[in-house]
Amino acid sequence: MSAQQKSSKPTFAELGVAAEICEALAARGITHTFAIQELTLPIALEGSDIIGQARTGMGKTLGFGVPLLDRVFDSADIAELDGTPRALVVTPTRELAVQVAEDLTIAAQHTPVRVMTVYGGRPYEEQIAKLNDGVDVIVGTPGRLIDLYQQGALALDQVAILVLDEADEMLDLGFLPAIEKLLKALTHQHQTMLFSATMPGPIITLARSFLNKPIHIRAESDSNQHTHATTKQVVIQAHRMDKVAIVVKALQAAERGRTIIFTRTKRSAAEVANDLATAGFTVGAVHGDLGQVAREKSLQAFRDGTVDILVATDVAARGIDVDDVTHVINYQTPDDPMTYVHRIGRTGRAGHSGTAITLVGFDELAKWQLVNSELDLDVPEPPQLFSTSPELFELLNIPEDAGSSVGPARRVFGGFSSTQRLRGGRRPQERGSRSDKSTHERMTSARLRRKGRKR
Repeated sequence: MSAQQKSSKPTFAELGVAAEICEALAARGITHTFAIQELTLPIALEGSDIIGQARTGMGKTLGFGVPLLDRVFDSADIAELDGTPRALVVTPTRELAVQVAEDLTIAAQHTPVRVMTVYGGRPYEEQIAKLNDGVDVIVGTPGRLIDLYQQGALALDQVAILVLDEADEMLDLGFLPAIEKLLKALTHQHQTMLFSATMPGPIITLARSFLNKPIHIRAESDSNQHTHATTKQVVIQAHRMDKVAIVVKALQAAERGRTIIFTRTKRSAAEVANDLATAGFTVGAVHGDLGQVAREKSLQAFRDGTVDILVATDVAARGIDVDDVTHVINYQTPDDPMTYVHRIGRTGRAGHSGTAITLVGFDELAKWQLVNSELDLDVPEPPQLFSTSPELFELLNIPEDAGSSVGPARRVFGGFSSTQRLRGGRRPQERGSRSDKSTHERMTSARLRRKGRKR
């Protein structure tokens, strides 16, 4: 956010946020609000139900997180903290749960409010032990929250604030039944805040069924501007066999910093990450074939700068909340307009400039044209360029001496060696780790063992 933009926006303190929270945010350089925060805070602090609509990168985590912490910490209508959860934040993915919890923990560091994450892929015992020790705010995924509630380990009877974050994504992932179970468990009076980038029919029905006279806040322009104005969008047609070579050149662009490369499938993510590591780049990968520990390590390495390139699938990338991403590359054309908006919304954030590159395969042109038409991007026929095209170098500010590699082959961070290709077996990081095996693998092994015993 520029100095001029800051001067026109109220501070968190001016909106009545507790001094302890303002101090913690100020230590991170956060003093003035973004649009969704400015609109949300006064209403949320009063305890009213809210439907917040904002795309990725608009600052909605603090939009609901700051008033949630403020009310749990110091609201007369919420019972004193006693180790029983007072607030519950539900997210669609583990990665987003971790990111939201980190943001809330930072904001709450000068208060007695305790925050914890709850998600699958971790032992129940350690999470139950933390719940028994006492916690005030829980951030978690629907499945594990329901499991712990049904086991009697998670008490919901004192939850005064419920937040549903990325509701449209939870719908896409099939979590709506679990969400409805959680909502039905909260039979007492409480505040509900639902945040979503889009409002499909089932989400609207959910809001009407479970929210009490919600106020709809939409931090979007009424114009057709769906993406950050600070993001340069570059769309080119590229041959499938030349895409990696184009990406290698694009990653050598002048002033390129942290970069996220989106792929449609887990296999593509693994292959692209491996190809880039072979070309000498420091690369992390985040996709469903990696174990949870490996995914978390890759995300953290990207956040702290250990790696500056992250290859990810859409679902796995939820929770990447880094403001200074300079480039986003769509290795394959997004399946729909909102996926495109979500992806490129990872750059050009918080006043920074960014570049979004979309590689449209020759067989993906029809899909791209639907995205283009819906978002009025005015690029129905992207130019056909190759990794050797002078126009590509000029368009992306690539040095003339950019080559096909930048150094010796490396290992994909959290993944397998760049010199080890997949040949039908499990990846090396999965060997010997029972926790990283899929349920299908474990069941298959068990069946084989039973058959052996029968013989």
